[in-house]
Amino acid sequence: MITRDEHPHSTARSWLGVAVITASLFTFVTTELMPVGLLTPVGDSLGISVGAAGLMVTLYGVSAGLGVPFIVAWTRRVNRRVLLSGLLAILALGNLITGVSPNYPLVLTARLVMGFANGVFWAIGVSMAMRLVPERHSSRAAAIALSGISIATVAGMPLGTYLGNLTSWRTTFVIWSGLSALVCLAVAALIPSLPSQNAVSAREVFKLPLVNVRLRVVMITVVLYVLGHFGAYTFVRPWLEKNSSATPAYVALSLIVYGLGGAIGNFIASHTVTKNLRGSFIAACAGLAGSLLLLLTLGHTQAGSIVCLAVWGASFGAANLCQITITLAAAPDTFEAAMSINTLGYNTSIALGALFGGLVADSLGVGAVIWFGIALTAASVLVTLGTRRKTSSPIPEEEPATSG
Repeated sequence: MITRDEHPHSTARSWLGVAVITASLFTFVTTELMPVGLLTPVGDSLGISVGAAGLMVTLYGVSAGLGVPFIVAWTRRVNRRVLLSGLLAILALGNLITGVSPNYPLVLTARLVMGFANGVFWAIGVSMAMRLVPERHSSRAAAIALSGISIATVAGMPLGTYLGNLTSWRTTFVIWSGLSALVCLAVAALIPSLPSQNAVSAREVFKLPLVNVRLRVVMITVVLYVLGHFGAYTFVRPWLEKNSSATPAYVALSLIVYGLGGAIGNFIASHTVTKNLRGSFIAACAGLAGSLLLLLTLGHTQAGSIVCLAVWGASFGAANLCQITITLAAAPDTFEAAMSINTLGYNTSIALGALFGGLVADSLGVGAVIWFGIALTAASVLVTLGTRRKTSSPIPEEEPATSG
């Protein structure tokens, strides 16, 4: 039997596969969060409120979270390369329908279906990247794959916002439909066959957090910080427009800065998680709460808001890598099942964060959603500090590659 360090794929093909999975994550993340940069024009075009437009994020997250344990279980015998190709095909079609849809209910329906595909990708994508390389490089592969989040926020969302301002928000989604199709072809051509591993039934997936205390604690903290982050982040454009007189070009610039911060945070965390995983996660969540507090005090000027968004992005980039790594440390033998639960909690929290944020924004104003974010991200820090260290033990540091 071949072990992961006796890897059957060439080094070049292995890392090329990781790059393709990174591109897949980029495509899924930009599709999920594109409405954040286009919230105002979408609402104006379809004649709906800002809070109602936020449902494009909410429904996407609902289906991504609630459907994933069942779909992953039902597809547990499907080759992961084939499954990922199918998910990207769904994404391409859904983006096309969104771009040409004549009404908002059809937009929401397309987003709901794409959300199912997104949830399954999160359950299998990072583990696919980690399987493509020798075990000693698995955390590096995970960090590279997760950099797709930062690339999406640095390049994808600002580009989509720019295209939406230049032409229309519909054009943006049609272009992303074509990009999804291209990445789908790349997956089929470049990723080697990856038979399913460690997949379990839906009953066993839902049982996992009941019997695994470490995983249960991880999920509580993840739900809290994701609720807080996305409750605030979904409405960052209207907040900037109201409080710092942001133009569409400035919003695009702000999203680029946020994404650059995310890339830096991801890079820093890729080194610190092997030294002190729990401490890295606490620092990242504290950074989220602190950056939102700074936004309330410094964000009324454009220079101040740029600084706050950079810190916010760095903290979120670090938190994402930390929580994936903590999940791996909590359930190394059932990682795909654990990621199903993680995806359920994470994406449901995105949906609820956007929903609660929309309710708060419509009733109390967009400034109140920042306080919503502060309260929940701070709560994640307190929960983590209140748990014992053994619930988040460090992972072994990568060994240097040997030649010959």
